[in-house]
Amino acid sequence: MNELAVYPLLAVVGQPEMKTALTLALINPAIGGVLLSGPYGVGKTTAVRGLLDIMPTVIRTRCDNNCPVEVADALELCAECRERLAHGEPRVIADLMRLIELPLNARLEDIVGGLNERVAIEQQRVLLEQGILARAHNNVLYIDEINLLEPALLDLILDAAAQGRTFVRRGAMVRLYPSQFVLIGSMNPEEGRLRPQILDRLGLRVWITPHLAVEQRLEIYRRAVAFRQNRDEFRVRYAAETAALKLEVDVARAILPQVKVAPQAEELALRTISALNIPSHRAEIVLLEAARARAAADERTEASADDVLAVAPLALRWRSSTHLDEVSAAVEAEDALIAAALAAASSQRRTRSRRKKSPAPSA
Repeated sequence: MNELAVYPLLAVVGQPEMKTALTLALINPAIGGVLLSGPYGVGKTTAVRGLLDIMPTVIRTRCDNNCPVEVADALELCAECRERLAHGEPRVIADLMRLIELPLNARLEDIVGGLNERVAIEQQRVLLEQGILARAHNNVLYIDEINLLEPALLDLILDAAAQGRTFVRRGAMVRLYPSQFVLIGSMNPEEGRLRPQILDRLGLRVWITPHLAVEQRLEIYRRAVAFRQNRDEFRVRYAAETAALKLEVDVARAILPQVKVAPQAEELALRTISALNIPSHRAEIVLLEAARARAAADERTEASADDVLAVAPLALRWRSSTHLDEVSAAVEAEDALIAAALAAASSQRRTRSRRKKSPAPSA
């Protein structure tokens, strides 16, 4: 994607929650990504593409055989990497995160990878190529209209996100690719719901409310026109703010490993989750990891209760389940019936036992 075509994230009118969620996800991938939900035309895809201006620097391996970035012994490397080392060539490089967009019409082979048909026909040999999941490693994977993606394909993506790797299998040939990425999905709820399993794995959830104020809508129009007429000039207006935000992301990622969560913040998070009766344990993971990211963004090494308060709506929204509450209540009622039946049966058994032990009355 041409960077000059990117509408600056900070040029998006309003939507502070969306900007915060996307930035925190870049700082701390352990948050588990972001779901942007809202009607058409409110800037979801525009905002995601705006992340290209603030992408952090990551370390990548130059190896086509998926050798890890760090190894204890050079013997663990493939022949190509050992040759690079022998010639004094760098085996890893510093590079900016990339934005990988998943087409809605993507096939299984596109996502997982598969056989290179050209090589198979021309060279009569089998070559397994990486798919989108492998290319998304150390990058951002964006799925627009995620609720419309074929369930089987979405399951593959979630499995890769959970495992941090993906397999390509063709007959006896197997290749393993690292696949750790920031997952961002967007959807219009008018077109259908997202499966609970998928929703649970997307860390921060943003509801993008359309602007109702006339002044805001007019400003959106004016900025859109200005961007269309002269993109370079428009981007310059936000260049300083964007550069500052990019630096903030880079610094925060460096600080993040040292950030701890204060006991008061942990207590507040768990009490809130308990009060909301949220079943998934991912809730506390997302909430506290987002709090750590916010502290890192402020260049602090301790996440406080204020950090939890600030990110809680993003982390805990749409996590309660009325259906699960009903199932839980039914299970508790059934357990009570089982306990009562066991108590009655035990009482009858003790009564019969006492009767057997009682001496027979004398004649």
